[in-house]
Amino acid sequence: MFNQEIINKFNAIPSPFYYYDIGVLKQTLQKLKEESDKYGFVVHYALKANANDKNLSIIKSYGLGADCVSGNEIKKAIECNFKPEHIVFAGVGKSDAEINYALDNNIFCFNCESLQELEVINKLAFKKDKIASIALRINPNVNANTHKYITTGLEENKFGINLWELGTLIIALKDLENVKLIGLHFHIGSQIMDLNTFKSLCLRVNEIQNWFSIRKIDIQHINVGGGLGVNYHEPDAYLIPDFASYFKLFKDLLELRPQQIVHFELGRAITAHCGTLISKVLYIKNGVNINFAILDAGMTELIRPALYQAHHKIENLSKIQNSTSQTSIKKYDVVGPICESSDCFGKSVSLPETLRGDIMAIRTSGAYGEVMSSAYNLRDRVKAVYSDEI
Repeated sequence: MFNQEIINKFNAIPSPFYYYDIGVLKQTLQKLKEESDKYGFVVHYALKANANDKNLSIIKSYGLGADCVSGNEIKKAIECNFKPEHIVFAGVGKSDAEINYALDNNIFCFNCESLQELEVINKLAFKKDKIASIALRINPNVNANTHKYITTGLEENKFGINLWELGTLIIALKDLENVKLIGLHFHIGSQIMDLNTFKSLCLRVNEIQNWFSIRKIDIQHINVGGGLGVNYHEPDAYLIPDFASYFKLFKDLLELRPQQIVHFELGRAITAHCGTLISKVLYIKNGVNINFAILDAGMTELIRPALYQAHHKIENLSKIQNSTSQTSIKKYDVVGPICESSDCFGKSVSLPETLRGDIMAIRTSGAYGEVMSSAYNLRDRVKAVYSDEI
């Protein structure tokens, strides 16, 4: 992914910065479209993974819709030329202002998470003399077997309508004349590597579909969310996620009704591998038991290791081209400059002997990297650099 020519260019760019390999992004999108189009599936890109303008424009050009979880994400999607009729609005805490903005822009669908939310949307739509299309986000009580912070499909999570609430909610819907039920929405979590988890989701979706069919409630759209994970340990070996197996599983296991359309909301699987956080070594601290490589990037640029104890592959690009079997390998805690002990990208990372000024790559940072960055410690926001512009 990184040759000497690119590394030489990195030397001339003030660090830290996010580097996006546009070729990898386009390859990923091409494969996703090939596999999803086989079955007529509709894919919405989850802006929460990466809302970089250039990346969004490229993603839109491949015909994806937009999955948004805030009013500002809807605004960003429209600014990047996603059509409102291809935008879905999810989120457990939609404000009145956000709902009004979505209504004013005639988005495709609200994914609703409670009866009270439905009542609020109905009231606001009534004031505008509009009918809001809605999907019920149902909590299927399926364990995603992922980090507890990104598990969303259990009854103990804040997301979705519980199965035991459905009867009361359907009765209440009959009196809400300014909302129209068009779909069911499910999302059980993120960074799911075991496809068997999605099998469990499909079986539960089939059960819930039967519940609606028995009550003669017509459902046009089934939204199964996202959650497909990526390989953070070996990004080069698994650069493109296994979209073929992923989409085929839903084709084989979902029991669809005639004319039903299946929607997906993928984010991480699209942008994670195309992005790398590039940083330089500020200092090396050699200790008795621990050596520290202190970088100019920190948790303000990539919070996933601190927040989720997440693994990212770390490479010393300055040593890649000249490494030999005789190169001295040492272990480092790779850390940032932020005044928090949690500001650590990796512990006991095996690297070629690392020196001040070496260029470091923290791989698979294209999802939940730039979009979750902050100005903590009054840090400057860092820029993005693109492979087709250097």
